Amino acid sequence: MVLVLSRGGFCPKDRRQHEGLVQLHREMEVGYCRLVTISTDNITETNEFRTGVGAHWPFLSDPGRKVQKDLDIPEYTDPLHNPMIPHTLVLEPGLVVYKIYMGYWFFGRATVEELRQDLRAVTKKCRPDWDITKPEFKAAWEQGKKELFYPYGKTYAQTLGEQD
Repeated sequence: MVLVLSRGGFCPKDRRQHEGLVQLHREMEVGYCRLVTISTDNITETNEFRTGVGAHWPFLSDPGRKVQKDLDIPEYTDPLHNPMIPHTLVLEPGLVVYKIYMGYWFFGRATVEELRQDLRAVTKKCRPDWDITKPEFKAAWEQGKKELFYPYGKTYAQTLGEQD
């Protein structure tokens, strides 16, 4: 999962970052990954932000700034909007932090390619059947050991039934 802690739709840097994430999100969907954005905008501003960039992943509104306070990341240089300092987190299964990017400056934010590489590394780490060209995987398949391959002992119907 990629979690984006955003300043909000008022910020041109955040809008540009999210425009880049739109294409990556299409790749993430077929790669069994999730993307979520949280901002300090109210629900109306959050929905306008999401629609304005053409995003189709969850945008969560935190006008009470619970995330900002819990993580102690207020952007003290902008008292007018009182946003959180933007961060992008790459999370492994179980919501284990793999990498954190701090994006106060735009070029501190993760690029689409960096996120793609991070997701590759996380997927490789958590998918035992990452390299099915290994002879032992082909032998296991031929022996009927399907539990070693995605969806790991479940039918596709069961796997689809577990999706949101």
